[in-house]
Parts: sequence; C-alpha cells; structure tokens
Amino acid sequence: MTRSLVIQIAAMTSKVGVLFGAAAAAAAAGYVYMSKAAKYPIKAICEVAPKGQPCHGGEKAPGCVGTVTFEQTSADATKISWDIRGCGPGEHGFHIHEFADFSNGCLSAGPHFNPFKKTHGAPEDEERHVGDMGNIVGDSRGNSSGFLVDRLIKLEGVNSVVGRSVMVHEDRDDLGKGDHSEPGVNGKTSKTTGNAGARIACGEIKLA
Repeated sequence: MTRSLVIQIAAMTSKVGVLFGAAAAAAAAGYVYMSKAAKYPIKAICEVAPKGQPCHGGEKAPGCVGTVTFEQTSADATKISWDIRGCGPGEHGFHIHEFADFSNGCLSAGPHFNPFKKTHGAPEDEERHVGDMGNIVGDSRGNSSGFLVDRLIKLEGVNSVVGRSVMVHEDRDDLGKGDHSEPGVNGKTSKTTGNAGARIACGEIKLA
C-alpha cells in the first residue's frame, strides 16, 4: 500500500468519525440527526393539548387541542401548518420549546428553543429564537388554522426540533417589542418570552 493511499484512507476515516460523533451526540440528547444528504421532504407531527396529554379513544379533551404538522422541503425551508381548537379568540403566542418533558404539564417543557443564544423576536427577524413562530389567531369560537414557512426550523441536523415541543400560550406574543423591565416576570420580559402568558397547550414533535 502506497503512502498516499494510506493518507487518503486516514482522512476518510477521520471524516466518518466526525459525522458519527455528531450523530451520537444528537442521539444521546434525544434528538434526531440526519445527514445533509437527507431526501426531502422530511415530515413531523405534533398533537397539542393541555398538559401535553392529547385525549384519544373518542373522548373529547377539554381546553386547547389540535395538530401541528411540519414539512421540511429544503435545507432552508420548513412549512408549519396548524389546526387548533378551543384556544380562545384573538392572538396566542406560538413557539417551539426546548424539551418535550410534560412531567409537570406544559410548565416543564423548558424555555423557547434557542440554540444560538439570541433574544426573542418575530419569525421574520434576524434576532430571534429558532423556536419563535409568532402568533396564531383564534376566531370567535377560539379556533385557528393556517401555516407559515420558516427558514430556521429544521427537522434534521444537530439543531433539529424533533423531540422538542410546540407550545400555545394564553396571550399575544409581543415579538420582543414590549416591556422588558423585569426579565422573568410575565408582562415585563419581552425579549425572553414575548410576554405571551400561561402555557395552555403543548405536545411533542415526532417524525411522521
């Protein structure tokens, strides 16, 4: 075996090791790692309900319930569609949170998913959390359906949202443009939470 061939094999082995290491780290954290060669579309689904517990078997679940679907169509575009009922009229903050831990209902799902350590903003802002999806709007009966296309939300890679949670809030998200005089205090923590209030529905994002 020639010296140049040995060097080439060693370089290839090193690259494989790096890719395997990234995949292992993502798997250990409970999230999905997919290579850049993944075929599109990639799809995921999330059922939201109070306390993160959708009610099946035909029994009507009380409060805010519904389905959110994700379809990543390219490296830079994911379509998020929702059909949510019982959330109340008007605007409601709509986010992806870091964890799908519902051991204490939606309260234990952690903060907004924010791997790049930015401040809170609108989906179209450069300065925003990955999990910032703005607001959904409930009609007179408290129901909302619609979609958005986002450039930061991914279903692949180390910052995939698969295994995290969707959150619907009671109040309007002020998109980081409101009162931030007392961070951590609802109504005065705009650049952290958008002052979106209580968590009224949540659920885990799962590959479809």
